[in-house]
Amino acid sequence: MSNPVDDLSTREGLPDALRALVEAFPRDSWASHPHFAGLVAFWLDRHMMFRRLTETLRSDAEAAVDGTLETGSHKARLARLGGMLVNQLHGHHQIEDMHYFPVLQGLEPHVARGFDILDRDHHALDALLARFTTTANAVLQARGEAGAFHRELLSFEAQLLRHLEDEEDLVVPLILRHGPDGLH
Repeated sequence: MSNPVDDLSTREGLPDALRALVEAFPRDSWASHPHFAGLVAFWLDRHMMFRRLTETLRSDAEAAVDGTLETGSHKARLARLGGMLVNQLHGHHQIEDMHYFPVLQGLEPHVARGFDILDRDHHALDALLARFTTTANAVLQARGEAGAFHRELLSFEAQLLRHLEDEEDLVVPLILRHGPDGLH
């Protein structure tokens, strides 16, 4: 059963009990850590791509609503960037769920609650991605308007950003502590 404090739609960060790792490995020290290059840098780049895609989609939707982005251009960009976001995010979560999260949890079982939270996040994000896809398709098929998509995107983006930050705060310190070789 989920604790309301752990819920993606309402939480403001990881519970204090799970923040010990990020306190031991603060964000501003990550890039200088010997285990940063390679897996951690690549993984964080993927997260940055998701942030940039949602930011661009939001900006485009705002421009479409304001009438400063032509409908055909908006649809083309939405189809390309929205499809990329959905496909890449699904693939990314699948790799995390099937490989990285179980291995990392095995390295430090006392953070199991954190991986339970992230797993529930992935399920919540699946539902959000389905709604995102439905409202994006409505715009693409001229059955919906950019304003409705924009509102859906704002909700999706806020929860995705919360998830990415919390996931980074749990996973990156574990990889830095154990090194990427411990994940194979």
